[in-house]
Amino acid sequence: MAGKSWIAKRTLAFDSSGIRRVFELAATLKNPINLSIGQPDFDVPDPIKNACIEAIQQGKNAYSPTQGIGPLRERLQSDIDHKFKHPDRKCFISSGTSGGLVMSMLAMVDPGDEVIVFDPYFVMYVPLIQLVGGTPVLIDTYPDFRIDLDKVRDAITPKTKMVLFNSPGNPTGVTATLEEIEGLAKLCAEKNIALISDEIYSGFHFAGPMRSPAEFNPNTIVIDGFSKSHAMTGWRLGYVHGPNEVIQTMIKLQQYSFVCAPTPMQWGALAAMDHDMSQYYRDYALKRDRIVEGLRGYYEFTEPGGAFYIFPKVPSGTATEFVRRAVAHELLVIPGNIFSARDTHFRISFAASDATLDRGIEVLRKLATVR
Repeated sequence: MAGKSWIAKRTLAFDSSGIRRVFELAATLKNPINLSIGQPDFDVPDPIKNACIEAIQQGKNAYSPTQGIGPLRERLQSDIDHKFKHPDRKCFISSGTSGGLVMSMLAMVDPGDEVIVFDPYFVMYVPLIQLVGGTPVLIDTYPDFRIDLDKVRDAITPKTKMVLFNSPGNPTGVTATLEEIEGLAKLCAEKNIALISDEIYSGFHFAGPMRSPAEFNPNTIVIDGFSKSHAMTGWRLGYVHGPNEVIQTMIKLQQYSFVCAPTPMQWGALAAMDHDMSQYYRDYALKRDRIVEGLRGYYEFTEPGGAFYIFPKVPSGTATEFVRRAVAHELLVIPGNIFSARDTHFRISFAASDATLDRGIEVLRKLATVR
């Protein structure tokens, strides 16, 4: 293209997702051991599929209200009111939790605002902040991925607008302690800073029900959804709840962007809310135990308390180099620099069959002895 570039400068601050490049690589391998994919290995349960199919067959295929179909919103609102009892807490249906993150950035972050992010972090956080003109402020949580409230307090400046919090975490699988959750919530309330709690892995919290910072700070904006909990990743259904002023602004923005979440899938999500997924989550706790025991003594790692990831330290060199060696053995994992300013760890997704996990553990044990 001759002359002036048509590409907006805002897109130059970040590169394409490295995770997508690993997915493309997987397609070139004959028999890959794929421990890279961040989605459940089980299928959407049949009653949920059937509810979606029924909605399609009944002609529920038009746009829904931007904020979502009434029955799903009402059901979610009832559960949210019962849990938090916040008179000003409202919800809407987003086009995936990613859509919820986009709307939250657009609704609250102005150019020049600072957003605190805990490193390592979900791959979308930093690019989304940069896309709206914000400045990411990374707080290092290595080696155990715990939240140090003194570091948070020290990172706050007059420009700090928001803190992004994710527990159970991607890529580490680490779950925040109740003290960390409560302390962060109260600090954000004290400093009048927006707190986004990304709770997409709330179902995969292995030590009992997940606690939310919204319990301690009524202005917390919570983002959750059905992608991980019900394996509905391709259905693009999330939901957001928080103070009404923020939610109404996000709905307004959704009108001019995503328009609405897919209508038939919303009817499927309504059925999902009554489907018992507890056995699936118990199975994933066993997968967590399988990978932890398989790698114990071979790698340094913090045992994950949720999600379906573990984030070991490479035995030597960089994670990028380690992942290249893994690919030579047809093992796909994700280098840590995708999620972090460091390149010392790598992400394993244990959302895979036990047979695939065992193959992966065998290769990883061999790689642990290679220097």
